[in-house]
Amino acid sequence: MEEPRPAHAKGQEGTRTVIVTFTANPSIDVTMCVNRLELGGVLRVNRSLRQPGGKGINVASAMVKAGRDTVAIAPAAQHDPFVALTARAGLPLRTIPVDGAVRTNTTVTEADGRTTKLNEPGAALTETVRRALEAELTTAASAPATKAVVLAGSLPPGAPADWYPTLIRALRATCPEVLIAVDTSDEPLKQLGEQVNGAAPDVVKPNAFELGQLCGRDGAELQRQAESGCFEQVADAARELVEKGMSDVLVTLGGAGACLVTAHGAWHAAAPPAQVRSTVGAGDSALAGYVLARLNGADFPDALRHAVAYGTAAAANPGTESPSPDDIDLERTLVREL
Repeated sequence: MEEPRPAHAKGQEGTRTVIVTFTANPSIDVTMCVNRLELGGVLRVNRSLRQPGGKGINVASAMVKAGRDTVAIAPAAQHDPFVALTARAGLPLRTIPVDGAVRTNTTVTEADGRTTKLNEPGAALTETVRRALEAELTTAASAPATKAVVLAGSLPPGAPADWYPTLIRALRATCPEVLIAVDTSDEPLKQLGEQVNGAAPDVVKPNAFELGQLCGRDGAELQRQAESGCFEQVADAARELVEKGMSDVLVTLGGAGACLVTAHGAWHAAAPPAQVRSTVGAGDSALAGYVLARLNGADFPDALRHAVAYGTAAAANPGTESPSPDDIDLERTLVREL
């Protein structure tokens, strides 16, 4: 087996490294903690949280807690409560004004960690706003200190389903050395898989169901196989994406850990013991941990170890709170080659 390649965009010691995150459909995440969800009943909320959200925002939060310089780009009016929440969380945000309010996503978390989500569609983007967001993204990504760009989340009304491939092509043209990671689902994910030529990200982070969407497989069966301790079907599906041109395929599998497949091999990491409080945002933290490790020069197994440790630590936090490096349990996150 070939030796793992060095990090795609490793920042040298003493050199400022910036990670740009792009969240086309940001949210205000409201988390309500209850003992047990009973449909049609009147429930007493034990605890509630309001946090800035959206996949890219969650990734940026983990980056900031890790002490990395971050630029988070999202559409939002300056008076929107989302902007104030983001500032309160200490996230450096660049916004493009948009008509309409940032959506509210509501999560009900039960005592056993089971979560139920209600996601609004988000404010519609006009062509003018889309072009302004594209310009803001390419400008931030082209800065000499920028080493990675994370495109994450669903797309709001008004955004074309193939927007991520379009953005990747623009980034490749303006800053070809920047590492590009994508985390999305449904039709935007399918479009990403169909337009790999010239628009392949360096890192794609599906869960089992999203991997099924990309490869035309039964995602529920892939998850069941993983939960039973069999990861070969997941690895085989991920290899199809690597053969199409995607460099790193990081498949998060909830309590079953995660698999990483590259041209250099395939690995599985088991999640360390943890009390699950909320799984919302755990995948975002896993992606953040992976990108952080790769930028720090980690090899593939160690980057996977960081991803699973970050994701597990996030699931142990309430709401969508991202973990810090002090929260992660690398020692008990075990990696094996498949």
